[in-house]
Amino acid sequence: MNTSTITSRISATAALLAAALLAALPAQAQKAWSPSRNVEIVVGSAPGGSNDKTARAVEKALVDAKLVPTALTVVNRPGGGSTIAFAYVRQKRGDAHTLLVGTTALLTNHIVGLSTISYDDFTPIASLFNDYVVFAVNANSPIKTGKDLIARLKQDPQSVSIAFATTLGSHNHIAAGLVAKSVGVNARNLKAIAFKGSAEAITQVLGGHIDLVTTAAGNVVSHAAEGRLRIIGVSSAKRFPGALANVPTWKEQGANVVYGGWRAIMGPREITPQQIAYWEGALRKATESREWKEDLEKNYWSDDFQGSAEFRKELAKNYKDMKAVLVDIGLAKP
Repeated sequence: MNTSTITSRISATAALLAAALLAALPAQAQKAWSPSRNVEIVVGSAPGGSNDKTARAVEKALVDAKLVPTALTVVNRPGGGSTIAFAYVRQKRGDAHTLLVGTTALLTNHIVGLSTISYDDFTPIASLFNDYVVFAVNANSPIKTGKDLIARLKQDPQSVSIAFATTLGSHNHIAAGLVAKSVGVNARNLKAIAFKGSAEAITQVLGGHIDLVTTAAGNVVSHAAEGRLRIIGVSSAKRFPGALANVPTWKEQGANVVYGGWRAIMGPREITPQQIAYWEGALRKATESREWKEDLEKNYWSDDFQGSAEFRKELAKNYKDMKAVLVDIGLAKP
């Protein structure tokens, strides 16, 4: 083999090695990804509701544990049953500096035709917890217990006005429909009224304008403690602890219902696997903190963290199950 041939082969080998190194550089850079500017945590409801509380709890947990090197800002974009927020985040394709507080509205809005946006327009990062639904009435209401409510619904479903957020077909509406269906009442006959936020729905019950509100426990527990509201049933499998320990589940009162809505963090489509891994890891660490556990307890949220891969699998099943319920309620076509 002559010298020129050896030199040529060495040059070719060097070129191949250089190309391989250059190809590897972007991957190495991606593995080291972390936020480089302000991160927005977008929530589709007004301040004060359970979705907003979720966003602020996530922000606090990440900041307190120093898990993110940049600032985080909670951005409220209420309206359209969260569709305004969903549309805003969807247009941020590939931007891992924008996160969304995902809720079951991503599924239900699409099922009932309120929006063309669905869960597959986003990147699942982590499901944080389940938020079981409580049923509450004004403290002066003649409805004293869940059994009283069932009796009223059986006699005349239209005699009880039911308030919830944020739109017809929301998980709070589904909870009411499930209770009705479980006791033989046609869920389509319920007098259901949707408000932009849970705070507004609760205010209507406090003022005596609406009979019943279905919402998250954390939204009404203080009003119950002050004697302004009475919580008559919870949709969890077992009773809540603490201040709500005396409130029976629906199963205890003759309605075979266990149902809650998840709260999750989702990113826009086309963020990279490295960016997903960064946020999943940061959220997992944040939700292991003592402060986060205290938030769960305070708001009666269940500790059901799911990572990206597991959560992604659950979404398709959730979509199918919720569609079946919304068909029963009369808000979706079979």
